[in-house]
Amino acid sequence: MWLLLLVVLGLIYLFRWNQRRLILPNLIDKHVLITGCDSGFGNLAAKQLDRRGMHVLAACLTQKGAENLKKESSSRLKTAILDVTDSQSVNAAATWVASIVGDKGLWGVVNNAGISVPTAPNEWLTKEDFYKILNVNLLGVIDVTLKMLPLIRRARGRVVNVASVAGRVTFCGGGYCMSKYGVESFSDSLRHELKPFGVKICIIEPGFFATQIAKLMKESNNKIWARVPEEIRRSYGQQYYEKYCNTVDLLLSMSNTKLSLVSDAMEHALTAVHPKTRYSAGWDAKLLYLPLSYLPTVITDFLISGLCPKPAKIV
Repeated sequence: MWLLLLVVLGLIYLFRWNQRRLILPNLIDKHVLITGCDSGFGNLAAKQLDRRGMHVLAACLTQKGAENLKKESSSRLKTAILDVTDSQSVNAAATWVASIVGDKGLWGVVNNAGISVPTAPNEWLTKEDFYKILNVNLLGVIDVTLKMLPLIRRARGRVVNVASVAGRVTFCGGGYCMSKYGVESFSDSLRHELKPFGVKICIIEPGFFATQIAKLMKESNNKIWARVPEEIRRSYGQQYYEKYCNTVDLLLSMSNTKLSLVSDAMEHALTAVHPKTRYSAGWDAKLLYLPLSYLPTVITDFLISGLCPKPAKIV
């Protein structure tokens, strides 16, 4: 009985493995838009897909980022300046993309642009702090996707949204985790709605990686703590703040430096005949955060609370 079950599971695994290996033909005819290409995952994915012969439309936030990327890419790659929080900028980008792809439509959009700061315990933050992250990580994703969907539907293409393990397990305060939960939800609703059109939706869920975003998290701690009202600082205490910073440092010290794990997932999502619905990138995502998300809440809370410092003053 057990032997038969193992054989069946083995055959299912081999079938799925073989499916994942199938790559689409005529990649050189396909156009892909990637946001957040100044650095990190987006920058690496743009160069990677450019080497595959695809027509990459790289959206950067800064002119310097666009110029640096063009120096390291072929003449096929085109750049544009895009601020995903500015609807006029998004509209201009959609017009630019439409003028390039024409009747063929846009094969893929990779919503990669994102920020991670300000992130801190919720009581240390303001409404504006939450909005700043949500505006980029969630509302920006929604705005870009909605503007590009007519072009994506025309090509029966792909939408690839970069979420995070933070969209599975909430381990910090602020808008970052909730923005990634929102990306997961938005992606799920798109998948149901666009399946009849032949459009596929993929979600990338990276763990902790050594990107510029991670470095900015560390640098923002002092600024946030300095502006926290005195009464709140007394309640938490200096020791709490120091232990909080040490926890952040610990997580960042474990960050994966192999950014290609994420760009490889983006590439597969755009080039495979049968892409995955979700891609977990990084050992921590696969072995720690993903399993943690399936545990009962009481166990997850216990494990996460073990990392949290204790306030100085309990009222």
